[in-house]
Amino acid sequence: MTTPDPYAAGGAVAPDAVPHNPATHPSPEADPAGPPPAPVEDDSARWRAAVHRVFAGGWAVSVGAVLLAVLAGSVMIAFTDEGVQEASSYFFARPLDTLGAVGSAVGSAYAALFRGAVWNFRADDLAGAIRPLTSSLNFATPLIAAGLGVAVAFRAGLFNIGGQGQMLAAAAGAGWVGFAADLPVGLHLLLAMVAGIAAGAVWAGIAGVLKAFTGAHEVIVTIMLNYIAFYGISYLLATPGLLQAPGSANPKTPAMQDTAILPRLLGERFTLHAGFLVALLAVVLVWWLLNRSTLGFGFRAVGENPAAARVAGIDVRRTTVVAMLVAGALVGIAGTTQVLGTVTTGFSYDIDAGIGFDAITVALLGRSTPWGVLGAAILFGGFKAGGSTMQAAENIPIEIVLVVQSLIVLFIAAPPLVRAVLRLPQPQARPRRRATTREAAA
Repeated sequence: MTTPDPYAAGGAVAPDAVPHNPATHPSPEADPAGPPPAPVEDDSARWRAAVHRVFAGGWAVSVGAVLLAVLAGSVMIAFTDEGVQEASSYFFARPLDTLGAVGSAVGSAYAALFRGAVWNFRADDLAGAIRPLTSSLNFATPLIAAGLGVAVAFRAGLFNIGGQGQMLAAAAGAGWVGFAADLPVGLHLLLAMVAGIAAGAVWAGIAGVLKAFTGAHEVIVTIMLNYIAFYGISYLLATPGLLQAPGSANPKTPAMQDTAILPRLLGERFTLHAGFLVALLAVVLVWWLLNRSTLGFGFRAVGENPAAARVAGIDVRRTTVVAMLVAGALVGIAGTTQVLGTVTTGFSYDIDAGIGFDAITVALLGRSTPWGVLGAAILFGGFKAGGSTMQAAENIPIEIVLVVQSLIVLFIAAPPLVRAVLRLPQPQARPRRRATTREAAA
């Protein structure tokens, strides 16, 4: 008797005739542990994730801090303007007059700031038009170098607040070689710069040694070193035969010799000197140091977690001392360029001009990265160059520019405030991604 075929009854289909579906019936030859197909994410989800990463990063906080500070400065400009005060007396009768006066006052003030910092659109020739930009870059030169010094210390977990003392030490070293030595052109300038950079490094290295081997807090030590440098330079400048100019009763050094002066990049009509190129070279070197060198990796490791770095075999004490030496050398570039490029007729005890403390703001605004420090220093250099033009042209108090700079520090120190005001996403939050059609079907 013939055995009935079960697939023939009831119209059943034989197994060989059933089309194979790998999603529902994997073949025996297929690897069951193979990776599943990657989900296909639509373009809109990728764009949303990219926008979220941009606005949730630290750079968004820095840009937002600048915008909020400028907005606050606009409010102060409006309140101090005489035209706005006069129009506000009859605000309820003609409110548009007050709004127009506010717009005119704020617009004129920031136009003057732009004209004095970037481009003078009222100049008759190209040289006069670009002179404000060269002045901004000249003001930014010491801020770039000093900001890099603070940023390197930050990346190593140190707070280098001794920029003033390190600049004064560098100014004394570079200045003494600049006016006392008699050397050929080129060699004299090189030796003066090396002396200034070395003096700044040694002065910061004192704080590094005390921090590494005694546990002394670098903030207190660097503040005390600022006072020691200030009063020490004041004594040297007031003592004949040391740094004081011969035959002078003023606390000022002699003029630098011509062989030790940094050359002007665009001629004698412009103040921008070769120290700006030195600062740009320092930016590139610091970027390479922090991101491509073993020493920079040690800086970052110690800054993140000294205990873990010690377990990994990094000499924390040595790294701390070297970090402060590098930071002091960078700040020393700022003091050296001030003496050899800006104040070539002799300097006094106010040679630092507050740059040592402004460098802290520059490093914070630049997120302690070399390129960020470069941008922040140019921004602050523009504030300094354009602030005087804004004061002279529009009768705006120069203190408003200082308030704007201070507000930038305040907002940088309070990222949650900036994120709340500007509705920026939190960095730890991840945007919700909609499921694609294939994922929903699965």
